[in-house]
Amino acid sequence: MRRAALALGLLAALAACDGEDPVDAALRDAAAARQAEALKVTGESEAPKPDRPALSADQVWVEATIRDHRKAIAEAEEMLAKTDNAAVRDTAEEVIATRKREIAQLEALRPGAGPAE
Repeated sequence: MRRAALALGLLAALAACDGEDPVDAALRDAAAARQAEALKVTGESEAPKPDRPALSADQVWVEATIRDHRKAIAEAEEMLAKTDNAAVRDTAEEVIATRKREIAQLEALRPGAGPAE
């Protein structure tokens, strides 16, 4: 009976665990929250103004994504200052390098930045 109870407890614990890496889940949730905030802010701040033409959907997306990436860089830099965990540091450094490259690509898509590839 005791073995059966232990086996059921183990099965319940395994069923509750979805096998997802908690770091990946936290990064995904944080990115989703930042994206939702960027979209909310973009919707409010990009309303047409008499002295400025309305932005295209492409331009709104580029600007929101650049803002999102800059926030991700700031958060990763903050994490580098707080942690000694090698895996977290490696991930934060990778996030910084990747987002900087992506910001450069996105800035090239801005009007007047030159021909898009």
